[in-house]
Amino acid sequence: MNVSVDFKAFTGSKIKPLHGVNNSPMMLDKPIETFREAGIPYVRMHDTGGAYGRNVFVDIPNVFPDFEADENDPASYSFEFTDAYFEQIYASGCKVFYRLGVTIENWYKIKACRIHPPKDFAKWARICEHIIRHYTEGWADGFKYDIEYWEIWNEPENPPMWLGTMEQFFEMYKTTALHLKKCFPNLKIGGYASCGFYSLIEEFKNSPFHCNFIIWAEAFIAMCGSENIPLDFFSWHRYMDSPEAIIIEAAYLRELLDKNGLTATESIFNEWNYCNGKNGCMWDIMKEAEGASNVAGTFILMQNLPIDKAMYYDAMPNRAYCGMYYFPSQRVTPTYYSFKAFNTLYKLGNEVVSNTENNSVAVLAAADGNSGAVLAVNYKEEAVKVNFDLKNLSGEITAVITDRQRTFEKTEFVSDFEMPPYSVLLLEVNSAQADSKVAGDVSSHKFAGLDVN
Repeated sequence: MNVSVDFKAFTGSKIKPLHGVNNSPMMLDKPIETFREAGIPYVRMHDTGGAYGRNVFVDIPNVFPDFEADENDPASYSFEFTDAYFEQIYASGCKVFYRLGVTIENWYKIKACRIHPPKDFAKWARICEHIIRHYTEGWADGFKYDIEYWEIWNEPENPPMWLGTMEQFFEMYKTTALHLKKCFPNLKIGGYASCGFYSLIEEFKNSPFHCNFIIWAEAFIAMCGSENIPLDFFSWHRYMDSPEAIIIEAAYLRELLDKNGLTATESIFNEWNYCNGKNGCMWDIMKEAEGASNVAGTFILMQNLPIDKAMYYDAMPNRAYCGMYYFPSQRVTPTYYSFKAFNTLYKLGNEVVSNTENNSVAVLAAADGNSGAVLAVNYKEEAVKVNFDLKNLSGEITAVITDRQRTFEKTEFVSDFEMPPYSVLLLEVNSAQADSKVAGDVSSHKFAGLDVN
C-alpha cells in the first residue's frame, strides 16, 4: 500500500492531548521520569491508590472523613496524602483531572460503604467547593495548581458505583454543578463518566445492562440542555477489542450533545483500554506488541474523531488494567512506548496531511515547520508492505519500531518498508529529539517532606 505525507500541508488541526492516563506509579518522593519522558498531559484521579482510594487519596470520604463535620473548617479535611501525590504529578509535567466522588466498590454486594447518595447534596457540593479552593486558591495551606477539570462522580449507572436512583443522581449533579459553577465560573465542571454506548454495537444491542447506559446518557444530556445545567464536558468510557469500536460511539455522543444545544461541551474519553484475549491472557496482551499497536492505532483514530481529550485506564503498575508497566518491577512495557511515540507528534503540534490508499495501516503525521514525524501502525495479524512518500521536508529520517521482536528500537528505514503484524513505526525528520517539556522546576517541589536526590 502507498502512504503519502506532505509536511507543509497543514490540516489546521492541532494534535490533541489524547495520551492522558488514569493514575500513575506512586512513589510520592520524586517525579515520575517515565511520565516526563512520555509527556503525559493529564492524569485522571479515579480509583486512585486502589480499593477505597487506599483510605487516604482523592475520594471525598478520604479527604472529608466525617460527613457531620463543619465543611468550612480546615481541620475537617485530610489533604496530606493527596497533597503529596499531586506534588509528584505536577513535578512530572502533568496536570490533574480530578474526579469528585468515590472509588468503585467491586465487592459492594458484601457491603456497600460509600456508593449510596450523599445525605445532603448541598453540603456535598460545599465540600467539593472547599477541595477545589484548597488545590486552586491555596485555602487551608493549599496550592494554586492549574486544575481546570472537575468531574462529578463516575459511572452512576453501574451498581458498584452508585446505589441510588437515576433521579437522585441527576439531582445531586444539578445541585453540585450549579454551586461549583457559581463559585468557579472559569473552571470546567462536568461528568458523569458514563459507562459508554456499547449497545450501539450489534454485540450488545440486546443487553438490558448495556442499553441502560444510553437511557441515562440521553436523559441526563437532555436535562442539562433544557434546564441550562453546567456541563462543560461529558466524559465516557469504552473497553474495546479493536480501535474501530469507538467510531460510532464518538459520533453518537457528539450528535447527542449538539442536538441538545450543548455544542461547546467537550467529549472526553477518559477510561479506555485494549481488552482482547483471543490470542492469550488479556492482561498480558495489553502490555505487549498487540496491545501497543492497538493503543497507538486508537490514538490515530481519535485524532480525527469528535473526541477532545482522552485518558487511558490505567497507569498504576499493580492494577490489572495497567498496560504501561510490568509489576512488580515497574519496567515500562511496549505499550508505554506508544504513548512516547504519540507524544513526539503532540510536541510538534500541528497535524499535516497524510493519505493512505486503504485502511491496512493507520497513519498520522505532524510538523512544526522545521521538523516532522509520522506515526504508522499495523494493528492487524498480517504484515503489510508500505511505500512511504514523504514530501516537503528534507533531512535524515530516523525510524524507531515496536513489534513482537523489538521494543522502540532503531531500525533502517527504506521507502518500501514492511510493517510486521502488531507494529508501531515512528519516523522523525529533522527532529531535535528534545525531552518533553515539564511544568515547573523539580527543585521547587517538596515531595512529602523528603529530600530529592
